[in-house]
Amino acid sequence: MAERLREIRDWIARGGDDEPYRLMERLDDDESLLRQAAAWGLGQLKVHRSRAALERALRDPESGVRRSAAGALGALGDRRSRLVLEAALQDPNARVREQAAWALWALADDRSESALLACMDDDDPAVRWSVAVALGRLGCPGCIDALRLARGDPNDRVRREALLALAHLHPPDLGELLHPFLADPAVRVRIAAAVGLGERRVREGVPWLLERLPKETDARVLPSLLVALGRIGDPTAVPALLGFVSHRTSWARVCALHALGDLNAPEGAAPAREHLSDPVWSVRGAAAECLGGVGVPADADLLLPLLQDRQMWPRRGAIYALGRLGVVDAAPRLRVHLGDPEPEVRLATIWSLGHLGDVASRDGLLQLLDAPESRVGELVTFAEGDGAISLRSDAHDRIFDAVVQALGRLDRAHHDPVIEKALARARRRLSAKELGRPARLPAPEIQRGREPPTLAELFEIGRPLPSPGAA
Repeated sequence: MAERLREIRDWIARGGDDEPYRLMERLDDDESLLRQAAAWGLGQLKVHRSRAALERALRDPESGVRRSAAGALGALGDRRSRLVLEAALQDPNARVREQAAWALWALADDRSESALLACMDDDDPAVRWSVAVALGRLGCPGCIDALRLARGDPNDRVRREALLALAHLHPPDLGELLHPFLADPAVRVRIAAAVGLGERRVREGVPWLLERLPKETDARVLPSLLVALGRIGDPTAVPALLGFVSHRTSWARVCALHALGDLNAPEGAAPAREHLSDPVWSVRGAAAECLGGVGVPADADLLLPLLQDRQMWPRRGAIYALGRLGVVDAAPRLRVHLGDPEPEVRLATIWSLGHLGDVASRDGLLQLLDAPESRVGELVTFAEGDGAISLRSDAHDRIFDAVVQALGRLDRAHHDPVIEKALARARRRLSAKELGRPARLPAPEIQRGREPPTLAELFEIGRPLPSPGAA
């Protein structure tokens, strides 16, 4: 048995042309563990021709096989499996029901709404939790009443997902729905309530958040309250935020500085300057980014030393800040970071050089354009802190779009046939589907509440401006 399991793992690792057929054969093996492993592997390899075989496996006598089959069908994302997955929501095994809900979440087919709603009173909390997540993903208005009821679920994970799903659906009374849960006994629920108010910019939530701040004793919740105040954008929150820039918890300091930057509060400049030398690297980075929004070009003298910081987050923050402050003289110091080992730093450098219109960076940017990484990969978690916040990066996937944007800006400022031809070549390499996706922009370009341009529209920036009087 162990040897045959290793054989299946080898097939999955190789992922060659023959392995999917071997895995599908194992779905009929006498040993249930081998059938389970084969179903899991077909999902990992996304073998779409295995859909019918996996649907049959949903009727396997062993619950482990049924669960793996449901997960694999979700990984395939084929909506033709909707009905069999809805039937699996009634499976006698709770883990199969849970996996079926996750699979329907992956399909994102709003025709599954009724079947999922029927499971909101499932006896198993993990099933209710996965169903709440799926309903939030579907975004059906008919889900709102069920999610309102789920706020009172005895399981805190279910309450949390119900709040996040309601925030996604954004009913008119969202603020009133979330407000009571800022004082929920469960940390994760309080965080979800604050996140929902911030993500949806619920302005009436500002006094509720300000009221909760001095009462909150858990360091994992404080950052979420502070971030929400910054995202909502009400200047009345500035005095409270200033009170947290020197908090004993580093993540509270980080989030207070980011919030002051989001609010463009001039009062944040002085504490941001002070924290450029904070002993915690994440705080130094946040202070630099804040100063980019609320400081002055003369702050370059304070920011330039951070370009040599051993930690990448201060380097990233300083580079964005120098670009936002328009410190053109810093461009030569920034160019060397086009080869920085950290994708986040390279992304910041690309944006800042394009923003500054640094013509001398053209060749370095063109080299990056010739090696595009335009597909979306996984978010990389590179720092955890205080339980509530983890810093995650998808910078590697944003670099190609940032280079297109930066070169377009250089071409617009100083028409350059070399740039124009390079952008045209890069565009021809991409499919229509790829060109039609939303552009993955660097942080300073992301404006909440506004849809990003498509990648095709980003390429249009590279075209020269029409001459005066042109038709």
